[in-house]
Amino acid sequence: MGARRRGDDVTTHTPYVVLVPARHRAVVFDLDGVLTDTASVHESAWRELFDAFLAGTDLPAGTDRSPFTPDDYRRYVDGRPRYDGVATFLASRSVDLPWGDPSDAPDRETVCGLGNRKDAHFVQRLRRDGAELIPGAGSLVRDLHDAGVPMAVVSASRNAHEVLTAVGLRPLVPVLVDGVVAANRGLPGKPDPATFLEAVRALGVEAADAVVVEDAQAGVEAGRAGGFGLVVGLDRTGGDELRGHGADVVVPDLTRVGLVEAPSG
Repeated sequence: MGARRRGDDVTTHTPYVVLVPARHRAVVFDLDGVLTDTASVHESAWRELFDAFLAGTDLPAGTDRSPFTPDDYRRYVDGRPRYDGVATFLASRSVDLPWGDPSDAPDRETVCGLGNRKDAHFVQRLRRDGAELIPGAGSLVRDLHDAGVPMAVVSASRNAHEVLTAVGLRPLVPVLVDGVVAANRGLPGKPDPATFLEAVRALGVEAADAVVVEDAQAGVEAGRAGGFGLVVGLDRTGGDELRGHGADVVVPDLTRVGLVEAPSG
């Protein structure tokens, strides 16, 4: 028998993906924008942070002070650890701040201070508005759980446990590698695959036998770099940009992802 090719174990009549639990032994999800609609909450919190910073801070002449855009969110922030997101976006505007310390107060003008300010904006919105599931997320997670396919969530957020609990999915997901775990274990964030690899290690599965589901460029790059058997990109805008960053297939939402048992014989 010849070597199994990437994608042989999945039917991809795009835009629909059918997983085979007997062969894809685990699924690793990103959280924001994949399982929960908190990506929009995060983007709003980032916009509030950066627009106020750019407008109200004494910066060098010629600094690009234009408002934070959805493209900025996708390119510089989405999927990255919070402080890395601050630093990467500021670098795109040629703004250099001291890194500071994670204990910095939110009013400190350091990378960590701005990151902590963004977190305060996010938590305020989460507690006020709650979180919603992405279409298809709840049913897919329950189907995978019922089929005995172990799952993990990998998120740069330090609020991932709170978000998963709010939408009722935490009991179904045995492994959570969030920003707290990554910091405690010294794991670099996406696009480095370290957090994804920690998730499958905890599940007892090889990366080549696992599926990554991601909506961020940094996330699909991490899945590809980690050698995962299948990288599913989720793009609700209907675009195909994630394929160029490492996704094997791109779908508009999780209603387009299902699972069947492998045929006998």
